[in-house]
Amino acid sequence: MSLPKIHRVVTGHDANGNAIVVHNGDLPRVKEIAAIPGTVFHEVWSTKANASVDNGEDPTLGPLVLPPPAAGTRIRFVDIPPDTREFLENGAAKMNDAFAQIGDVSASTVKRNSPHPLMHRTESIDYGLVIEGEVTLILDTEEVLLTPGSVVVQRGTNHAWANRTEAVARMAFVLIDGTYDPGIARSLAAKG
Repeated sequence: MSLPKIHRVVTGHDANGNAIVVHNGDLPRVKEIAAIPGTVFHEVWSTKANASVDNGEDPTLGPLVLPPPAAGTRIRFVDIPPDTREFLENGAAKMNDAFAQIGDVSASTVKRNSPHPLMHRTESIDYGLVIEGEVTLILDTEEVLLTPGSVVVQRGTNHAWANRTEAVARMAFVLIDGTYDPGIARSLAAKG
């Protein structure tokens, strides 16, 4: 049985701080391990970090918070319901409350002319994997349709996840705390 190729989307910023797609296609590095025939490593992305390995308290029991902790990571699954006409037309007015419920009001970037009510940005690297259904990644001026097996490397860009189908979609997210490159930070500050 042959499994489908993994579809990778990597986001970035242009010189004006706009969210853009910098890669949309197959993984550039897929390696079969010769000593274990049939075992294939599909390299998606990597970052540099140092996590504490301990037997501490369960970190998921505290308040719900969107971004990862400082110098930390977070993994979650998110069920994304179909967009409704009412949500698309009136959802922007509810985003302050919505982002308050997920612990980060400042993440919302939605404005009157935003391409989607859920536009937001966090200063993190986020890996988003489509597990079930279809989701559309919306950036400032681009969109990419994602299906099961698609993975997005979200690099602190302004974005939203839209579900334009009739069924709930599920994504898995791994969020890694980060710091903007100084040039990107300046372009985002100038953009407002």
